[in-house]
This record gives sequence, structure tokens and C-alpha cells, in this order.
Amino acid sequence: MTLMVSISGIRGVFGSDLTPGNLTLYASAFGTWLKGGTVVVGRDSRVTGELCERVVTAALQSTGCDVINLGIVPTPTVAMGVLKHRAAGGIIISASHNPAEWNALKLLNHKSEFLDNDQGDEMINIARNHRIHNCDYRAIGKVYRDETVVEAHINAILNLPYINREQIASADFNVMLDCVNGAGSHAIPRLLERLGVRQITKIHCVPDGLFPHNPEPLPEHLGEICERIVQDGSDIGFVTDPDADRLAIVDEHGKLLGEEYTQAIAFDFMLKKKAGPVATNLSSSRVTDDIARKYDQTCHRTAVGEIHVVKEMQRVGAVIGGEGNGGVINPDLHYGRDALVGIAMVLQYLAEERKTPSQVRAEMPDYVIQKSKVLLENLDADAVLRTVAETCVNQDINTTDGVKIDFPEGWVHLRKSNTEPIIRIYSEAQTSEKAEELTSFVKKMIPS
Repeated sequence: MTLMVSISGIRGVFGSDLTPGNLTLYASAFGTWLKGGTVVVGRDSRVTGELCERVVTAALQSTGCDVINLGIVPTPTVAMGVLKHRAAGGIIISASHNPAEWNALKLLNHKSEFLDNDQGDEMINIARNHRIHNCDYRAIGKVYRDETVVEAHINAILNLPYINREQIASADFNVMLDCVNGAGSHAIPRLLERLGVRQITKIHCVPDGLFPHNPEPLPEHLGEICERIVQDGSDIGFVTDPDADRLAIVDEHGKLLGEEYTQAIAFDFMLKKKAGPVATNLSSSRVTDDIARKYDQTCHRTAVGEIHVVKEMQRVGAVIGGEGNGGVINPDLHYGRDALVGIAMVLQYLAEERKTPSQVRAEMPDYVIQKSKVLLENLDADAVLRTVAETCVNQDINTTDGVKIDFPEGWVHLRKSNTEPIIRIYSEAQTSEKAEELTSFVKKMIPS
């Protein structure tokens, strides 16, 4: 495996692909691209996080950047920190949903948005051409610490005009929370306390980076919380990934709603409050289109990747956006996926509607989305995608990001992953059998 370098970050297995050497190179390139200024740095709880933080901090200082270290905080909190400090940029040290041996640098610009294609290319070219600016000893950057940014993030959520702490508190929620021992382990319980949640049951909320199960919040990894909710009589369960930008919901019967329905509930909540278009990516469920139509609005589709959704949201003036992996993007707070604001919106929605999570889910259209992948190994990903596009030329296809084929009864989307050496294959239909049939249809075109 090799180091993965893209606008989604600098990502690899620590010690083999991701090393102190390339951490220094890319952090220095980022500082050079920023031409100095202040950089906010935060990390998730991975065992390698503190080491990476020290390397990255020193590299930024060497380019003349001052550094504000936040320690272990959610990814969206780093974004809020960039806004709070009016910083030149930010670095999040996190490999998101990847296993514990991985780590990564995710880069934010001065707007607290992930780098777009042009910005990412500029920074990557600085690194690859070793055009690093190292300042002299008199201009080395200083290091500061901010331990108030989580509280500032929570305050900003509570100050949203449609989040009513008293109404949430009066609903008397009993919430179970699984933060996979990640960066949300302290921040999210604090948010729930501030929202007036009556009872908070924490499982795996010790931020030591020792993930108790696969950290990607998919059904096959979340059996424990589903069982515990039934045993303990909780009203709802929330699950986040290690950096707390993705949110999954478990209903009061211990049934996972599916990450796609996190976004659907957020869209429905926001469109009740204000009219406007919405945006999501090509791999997200058709349920978002259904929700938008319910309010006579348009759901705009983009390539997969948070920044692509953000750019489209800004272009069309979207009132809410997100990705089907449980990523809620609320522009009233910041332009980034945020599990914390997602939790607040879901609890507010339930309190207002006086419904259980299962009742809310039952009122939404039923779709089954199937997610699989093909390891690249000896495969040429671009050749595979070309073959599929050429074979399906008479179908309704979209090649904005890989190949998406729309059928009346569902869709299938193949694309190269930004974060792993794989081709992702997502399919969706109204039954699992049909979704599997669509997946099999395209897999037959891929050499074994």
C-alpha cells in the first residue's frame, strides 16, 4: 500500500505509508502554501495522534506559522476553531473511519472548508517539488493552546434559533452514546448535558484510540449498542466515527436507521424551518430527493467528497446539505459535516414532533442501500470505470464521479475511493434483493 494523497487528505498506515518524514513534508508544504499566519491543529484519539501532532506543529512553526493546538477534539470543532481564531487554515489529524493503524492530515482553508481541487493541487505540488519555505530562527512560529473551543462549538449550536434547550429537556430523553473511544467521547456527552438530556448512557467514550469495534458506523459493526438499547430502555442511540463528523442513529427498538436516514431527518427538519434547495452527493439515497420534493424544493447532486457538496451548497444557496454516510452540513453553523449539530437537530425534531425515532423512520420512504468494494490490487481503476461506462452507454449514466447508472427501480454507483485503494460500489433499491441484483450486474463487468 502507498500513501494516499488527495483533497480528502494525506492518509496512510502509520509507520509504513505515513511517516514522520512525509508528515513533515506535507505539513511544511501546507504552511508554505498559507504563507504564514495562524494554523489551528486538532486531532482524534488515535494512539499515533500525539506523535503526529508534535511533528506537524514543529513543521508548521518552521514555515513561520503560529499554531493553536486544540488537542483531542471532533473534526467539526477544528473547523469552528478556524472561524473562532480567524486563522489562515487548520489541520485535522485523523483518518476518520479508517482502522486504528491509519492516520491522516485533513486540511482546512481560512474559511474552515476543506481544500478544493485547485487549492489541493497547489499544496501538493509544493510538497512534490520540495518548494518548502523554511524561515530563519527569528521568525519561527509560536505555539498556543485553546481548551475553550469545544464549549464555543456547543454554545454556537445552542444559539441556533431553532434549537430550543427547554423543549428538548422537557422531552425527557434517555440517550445511549457510542463514540468508539474517539474524539467525540467528551464533547458529545457535554453537548447532551447542555441540551438538557435526562439520562446519558455512555459506551466506548474513553478517548484512548483503542477502537472496540470497526470504527466505521455501519450495521455490521454496531450490534452492541443495538442490543444495549433494548436492554436499558433507551429512547435513542447515537454513534459517531472516530473524528465525530459522521452520525448514525439507533431507534428505541435497537434498530439502526442507517446513515442515509440521518441526513434525511436533518433535511426534513430544516425544510420545515426554511425554504430552499438542498445538496448531497451522487452516492446518497433517493430519500433526499423525496424529502426535497415534499417541500417543493430541488435536491442537487455532486461528486462524492465534502468540499464538492459544500461548493454546490454555496452555488445554489442550499439551506442544508450532507452526505449519505451520516454527514450533516448545516451552513448556519459552518460548512462542514458535524455530528454534534446533527444530534441537536435530531433531538429537536423528535421533541417538536413528539414522535419516537421508529415512528419518524416509518413515515419516510423505504430504500435499501448496499455498500461493497473491490480491492484494486492488480486492477486499473480507470480502465474498470471506462469498461462499465461503455457497456452501459445506453442507460441513464452520470460520469461526474466514477459511473452512476440510474434505473427506474434503483441505481448503482462505482467510484474510486478518496481514502482507500478500492473501488466503492453502492447500489440502492426498495428491496435488498434488488439492490444486490444491481451490484451483481456491475460486478460481472469487473475482471476477477
